Amino acid sequence: MTFSRRRWLAAALALPALCDAAAQSPWPMPGLRIVVVYPPGGLSDGVARALADRLTTTLGVPVRVEHRAGGGGSVGMQALARSAPDGLTLAFSAVSPLTLRPHLGTVGYDPLHDIVPVASVMLTPVVIVGTPAFSGSRFADVLAQARARPHALRWATSGLATAGHLVLEQVQMGSGIQVTHIPYKGGGQQLTDALGGQFELLSTNVALAQLRYMESGRFKPLAVGAPERLAVLPQVPTFAELGLPQANITSLFGLFAPAGTPAAVLDRLNGEINAAVQTPGIQERLLASDNLPATMDRAAFARLIREEWVSNRRLRGAGIRME
Repeated sequence: MTFSRRRWLAAALALPALCDAAAQSPWPMPGLRIVVVYPPGGLSDGVARALADRLTTTLGVPVRVEHRAGGGGSVGMQALARSAPDGLTLAFSAVSPLTLRPHLGTVGYDPLHDIVPVASVMLTPVVIVGTPAFSGSRFADVLAQARARPHALRWATSGLATAGHLVLEQVQMGSGIQVTHIPYKGGGQQLTDALGGQFELLSTNVALAQLRYMESGRFKPLAVGAPERLAVLPQVPTFAELGLPQANITSLFGLFAPAGTPAAVLDRLNGEINAAVQTPGIQERLLASDNLPATMDRAAFARLIREEWVSNRRLRGAGIRME
């Protein structure tokens, strides 16, 4: 890799400040790593990298991003639970690997005792789109086609026990339809296959790439899980408007650490991450696709996760299978 003179000069000018920050940092070299529990290329990847860039500056040590995908996020969270509680390893994930998946199958960690919430980052609406393989144009067409031909419609999600999967199951329970679930290990390959018409329906996040495909007509937005209609998709009804309020689900993302990480380190990280989420660059990245910045202190984040874990216990007897 070669550097232009301008880039070399910028790096040289930034070096003294970075060294000063490193001297004051409680983190040793080579710094921190953020394990994204989903594949590269999706919304979570972009947000995690933006946070890592900001934290590299404010913490004074490198913060790198790695990926450990699989199991709807549970593979990465299991790796986190087994990491040393030294503040050097964090995971970026939706809360569902802690609050939903443990109720629907076996995971290799105790969601309430092996992992601690560090900082919430964003609330992400779930949008249901029709791919080029879907012949309808409204969510009513989904219901009509599924009733006429049970299991014929294929509905893809980013994984078992994810928010998108929960939306699918709530739609089935609330409307009586039956579809075929196609679980992926994250959003990257899922998006490629959706564009190729490998299935008819897709649960996805409201991200810039997906919005571009909706604007071009390659995806047909059918419904959103959100408190109200999204500014970027004002014509698309919420599930509550469609008579399926139980499917009106948003996904909360945040950063997590292994249990036993010192409280002082967690408090410092919470403050730095909250400040990072409030910076214009990250705010703009989130708001451009109707993802809402969501920051709170550690106690509030932990309380919210426990409440959602308790609420989701009712799904243990709902017949949702973890294939």
